[in-house]
Amino acid sequence: MIKKYALLLVITLAYLAVEAQEIHFNTTDFRLTVDASGFVVSLYDKSNQKEYIPRDLTAPLLAIRANGQYINPTGVAQNGNGLKLSFGKNGTADIQAEAKADYIRFELKTVEYPEEIELVVWGPFPTTIHESIGESVGVVKDPHFAVGIQALNVKTLGGYPSEESDIEPSFDIFQTGSLEDISEEARTKKQYRGQTAKATDFGSILQAYTRNRARTREINNWDHSHYIAPSYEDGGVIGSAIALFGGPPEDALSTIGKIELAEGLPHPLIDGVWAKISPQATASYLILNFDGNNLDNAIKLTKKAGLRYLYHGDPFETWGHFRLKEKAFPQQHKSLKNYVSRAEAQGVALGVHTLSGFITTNDRYVTPVPDARLAKVGQSALTSEITADSEEIPIESPLFFNQLKNNTLKAAVIDNEIIRYQAVSSEAPWKLIGCVRGAYGTQAVSHKKSAAIAKLMDHPYKVFLPNAALAEEIATNLADLFNETGLKQISFDGLEGVWSTGMGQYARALFTETWYDHLNPTLKGNVINDASNPSHFNWHMNTRYNWGEPWYAGFRESQTQYRLMNQDFYRRNLLPAMLGWFSMSTQTSIEDTEWLLARAAGFDAGFAFSVNFDAVTKNGQADTIFHTIKHWESARMAGAFNPAQKLRMKDINNEFHLQPVSPGKWLLYPYSVQRHEYQRKIRQPGEPVNSEFEFKNPFEAQVPIIIVNFIADPNGGDAAIEELSIAVSNHDVVKIPVKMASFQRLKLVNEKQVQVFDRNWKLLETVNLPNPFPKVASGMNNLSIDAVFTGEGLPKLHLEIKTAGKGEEVTAP
Repeated sequence: MIKKYALLLVITLAYLAVEAQEIHFNTTDFRLTVDASGFVVSLYDKSNQKEYIPRDLTAPLLAIRANGQYINPTGVAQNGNGLKLSFGKNGTADIQAEAKADYIRFELKTVEYPEEIELVVWGPFPTTIHESIGESVGVVKDPHFAVGIQALNVKTLGGYPSEESDIEPSFDIFQTGSLEDISEEARTKKQYRGQTAKATDFGSILQAYTRNRARTREINNWDHSHYIAPSYEDGGVIGSAIALFGGPPEDALSTIGKIELAEGLPHPLIDGVWAKISPQATASYLILNFDGNNLDNAIKLTKKAGLRYLYHGDPFETWGHFRLKEKAFPQQHKSLKNYVSRAEAQGVALGVHTLSGFITTNDRYVTPVPDARLAKVGQSALTSEITADSEEIPIESPLFFNQLKNNTLKAAVIDNEIIRYQAVSSEAPWKLIGCVRGAYGTQAVSHKKSAAIAKLMDHPYKVFLPNAALAEEIATNLADLFNETGLKQISFDGLEGVWSTGMGQYARALFTETWYDHLNPTLKGNVINDASNPSHFNWHMNTRYNWGEPWYAGFRESQTQYRLMNQDFYRRNLLPAMLGWFSMSTQTSIEDTEWLLARAAGFDAGFAFSVNFDAVTKNGQADTIFHTIKHWESARMAGAFNPAQKLRMKDINNEFHLQPVSPGKWLLYPYSVQRHEYQRKIRQPGEPVNSEFEFKNPFEAQVPIIIVNFIADPNGGDAAIEELSIAVSNHDVVKIPVKMASFQRLKLVNEKQVQVFDRNWKLLETVNLPNPFPKVASGMNNLSIDAVFTGEGLPKLHLEIKTAGKGEEVTAP
């Protein structure tokens, strides 16, 4: 018994000794504790007196990796204003540590044996929070508290070094090919872009790291099992720095803003307001390819839609040097600068679309003399001399040349000549076969034995890509374009192209940081920018993201689920919301447009409206469409919709109409919409051929809006409508005396009239009804439709029946 009490006393004293060595860092709302081993053992909410590190879990404040092995600290001592971590035989690391009012700052200042350390990892820091995981921004939240991590410089990467390429695990639809390919984990946890914060079984983790890039490495990179990542001098792991913070969830965004300002991180403004909280960050914009002749018309359309930004989707003849298309910009930058001034005089800002680090094969970086800084997968050497017309190239090793998964151009470079090849021989002696010499305007010449031959990295867009030095120069080229012309908007599309550097997300951040740093001070506070490929550091740089493309299905269907997934990504990552691109065709209807605008209002999300002058001219509803955009966007940007209205408008099955009443006031009409199909039937004489449908009107009795689209038999036939008749419940049949050809449309606009349109919504005629169209009752109704056809085939009628609820007042605050 005495021995038992003695043992208990020893354990108690040992525990008190460890407690005495704990080091606490306090902010206003948050306390972080490091124990005697250098592990973080507490993430504490001071206001609610709650611990957020899971029971029995801790994390190293900093771990190192050497010789492929992760090494945790074994001890810590306070060292002036910092900490000295001990790693046993692997030496020590000095960390500057400072608790500020809003966050705790840690920076690696010195480390023993720096040349042997491959990388350092902060954390991963475990938390019990699972409700909201901001995988890109690095913030996790529950209803009462938020914990966040922020990298404090561009070489400190959010996430974990799970890939030697530093390409973050991602489930982006454009990388996987389809929404179905996104993993079940990503679906259930709604996490698919990065891992600065990551969901776990116990809650979440927060993590960051910095890699030592002083040595050239061979890595697996972007579908290449063998890829040479050149060395890169940035000081290595010294200077790796993070901020950790905790506080009320509603304060997380403002805390990051304070960190940006205090630490000198990018902090872009729009009209003097931090971009992350500026209403203008979600400003919708018009995509329309303009030139000197049509610019004024493009500006008129932009203003008619009530928008501030006009965006050119395809302005460049080349990417790399970004030479503008001569027909649209005959004096290059001077022409574009003139267009910018003309637009600004009318209250419109211009922007351009880019493919970031992509380099077209007609750019001066490629032809006639290829730049030595074009990215290379790896290289070999010639095993014998070749002449200028040799179609087979003997090489020492096929290692870098026979990787065909991401190898579109099959291009190699020797000195100043680019050579394309069809294949690599299947066995030694190794040869590139089926070669095209002097590709892309380079000169075919003879080459000596042992000359270096390198495989050029390319992309399925049939472009080449840069190494780190060339990527920096290309980013500067873009900044020069903006400085010289005054452009106010850019999208860094194709930003994944700089993965060719072998530095993954680090290269993405370096590219945009270089662009941003080279902007003149005026532009830094006025340029809206987004990207197709985010990273933790670029969260600070990018105003927003705008994913969702219109090319793959109808106006309402193209990538709809993907667009909706993105809204949750924006919310949990503290970002302004956007709905992506929508394309107006000659057949886009006002109903389609209001479907989009209701979604924009519901999510408070902007969008890009892509048009061309031909579609605007041919679409009979174009003028109404642009005015409708203006009404809806004016109300949305003014914050006029209430939370209940927004909630209903998030549902893609709900439809609405917004009617302006007076400046700052509108009426919002909810619609009940049902759709049916009627097909011509072949029956024996006397047998009814009409079709009957039931539909429910949840609103007051009213004359419905009915739209009929007539589509001829796609398998052939010349059927036309001679007469159309519709009956509602027990009312008399209303005969509609119209003749309709294929792809024409009919719309019941009131109880006395219908209008007939062509397929592009050009009004063909207005027809008076012989009898007033009856009201549909509140509740269940029956609708019968019949048509008299001429000609052959099995045509279809697509019916849309709408009833409207009572108008709800919408008022700008």
